[in-house]
Amino acid sequence: MSSPLPRTLATAVDHELVVKKSRFLAHLAPATTEAAADAVVAAVRKQHWDARHHCVAMVRGTHADAQRSSDDGEPSGTAGVPMLEVLRQQHLTDVVAVVTRYFGGVLLGAGGLVRAYSAAVAGALEEAASRHVILERRAVREVWVDAPHADAGRVDHSLRDWSAAHGAVVGDPEYAEVARLRLLVPPTELDRLDADLAAATAGRLAAQVGAERIVDVPPAD
Repeated sequence: MSSPLPRTLATAVDHELVVKKSRFLAHLAPATTEAAADAVVAAVRKQHWDARHHCVAMVRGTHADAQRSSDDGEPSGTAGVPMLEVLRQQHLTDVVAVVTRYFGGVLLGAGGLVRAYSAAVAGALEEAASRHVILERRAVREVWVDAPHADAGRVDHSLRDWSAAHGAVVGDPEYAEVARLRLLVPPTELDRLDADLAAATAGRLAAQVGAERIVDVPPAD
């Protein structure tokens, strides 16, 4: 079985940490492109223009294969990389983390900085979890069923019941010469759909399978 896809955020979250009078303001936001991530960083810099550091970590891509970080003037390796490691450990992607530091006048040392920047991001992720804005990602297949208009209502109702029981998502139907009923189906359920659809329609209708798609869904309770 393949590894689960990395998770992502539905919306931005913030968290503040104070360590020896230094304030660490963590801002995490969804960002599917580098331009979107850069825009988040620019907005934080503008909002907190008087802060000494704005350290960054970002992870992008379906399999979290694009990553970068910045210490923004902090000693090398004490901010961006520890922040990035928290995102990796939490199996996240398409996320940018910015931690703004207001210096409190007390030096924290390299170890103290690593702990503070890591804890700021971890605290923001705890906030995200408590607000249920961390989304799971799943690979699904586009599926459609072409049904005569006379049968469309009954078949649509049957597919909705089936989808609710098998983790599929019902899309908007299209009506032309026939009614095209659309679903997003987990790959492991395709054979079951074929069998159940054949049974429900006495073999008259069959599902057509299209491209793979990645969808974001709330975690299961």
